[in-house]
Amino acid sequence: MSTSTLLRSLLVYQAWANDELLEKLASIEPRRNGKERHAALRLMNHIHVVSQIFAAHLAGVAHGYASDNTDDTPEPAQLRAAMTESDRWYLDYLETVSEQRLAEPVAFVFTDGDNGCLTRQEMLTHVVLHGSYHRGEIGRMLAAVAVPPPWDTYAVHLHRADPSRRLYREREQLDASNCSS
Repeated sequence: MSTSTLLRSLLVYQAWANDELLEKLASIEPRRNGKERHAALRLMNHIHVVSQIFAAHLAGVAHGYASDNTDDTPEPAQLRAAMTESDRWYLDYLETVSEQRLAEPVAFVFTDGDNGCLTRQEMLTHVVLHGSYHRGEIGRMLAAVAVPPPWDTYAVHLHRADPSRRLYREREQLDASNCSS
């Protein structure tokens, strides 16, 4: 599997997981679990802002953020639209960048003023892993107030995207071409 193929799979997973969680957050009654809902939206907004910052680094443009979150907390529908657009940007970006360019290092400055340098593929991987970490954190917050979080794992996503994967058995010798999307 090529780097871009794996990254594409991870970015599709990210888009799915973001959408699943934002759908769940939209269904939470603000009066009943307002504090947790607000904290979860703040974290989802943080995921979005960091994604926007790294998209700007990848594009070589200024991102305009002074922090890794915004002062205002968007409502779920607004955040869902913004994150869908951002997730689409990443998938479109991956379609235009070569494998050689993915390995290219990019120097940048973090919002706290520290210098950084990651390859393009490391930036893309960071965006996916960063979002996954915080979605897991939100899942724990939801479970603590008896709101079942979405089942957000890469394996769940792959099996939902390709249900035929469930037909394989552990003891069978798998032909890689039959077990990949």
